[in-house]
Amino acid sequence: MAKIFTKEIKGLKIDPIIFTLKFSCRCNGECCYYGVYTDLNESKLILSIKDKLIPLMDESQTTDVSKWFEAPEKDEDFESGVAVGTELHNSKCVFLDKEGLCTIQKLAMINNEPKWKYKPLYCILFPLTIYEGAMTVDDDHIERLKTCNRFPTASTTIFEACTEELKHFFGEDGYAELDEYRKEYLAGIKDEKKSESSKEVA
Repeated sequence: MAKIFTKEIKGLKIDPIIFTLKFSCRCNGECCYYGVYTDLNESKLILSIKDKLIPLMDESQTTDVSKWFEAPEKDEDFESGVAVGTELHNSKCVFLDKEGLCTIQKLAMINNEPKWKYKPLYCILFPLTIYEGAMTVDDDHIERLKTCNRFPTASTTIFEACTEELKHFFGEDGYAELDEYRKEYLAGIKDEKKSESSKEVA
């Protein structure tokens, strides 16, 4: 049964779990081992810069561009309505080098461009994802990761850990609206706990 979310920002529903789930990432590129789904237009952009990417790849990657992407498939959570998965090579995303760095992002940074200029949206957002029209947590993926996962003792929530990514996606105004919703949601939880405590005392 689909979850019902009450808040919507810029046409996207918001799953409030992003405000409470404790999360920690000791990043070594593990989240990239399984590849990622890109929008059709993102895959075309990446292929258009293949001549710049190939020289940056190491011996653990394939420079055969025919082995970079899977076959396209329909998916309404992507802007074009079509998703294209990245292939795996040596048990990791074709764009992940032996140092655990993304070649796509590395290219942008070498050229002093915005670091996410060419990077697929779902790579940027992780551990957040867009599923059935809602911004939520990529549960299926993080559950199989050791260094990038939910940690009850962590000091930060996914929302706090992904501030930069959320601002990139929603823009400053959208992020401000999201933060306001976070405060309202957490205040509501606090009030519910107070009410429950009062009932127990009574």
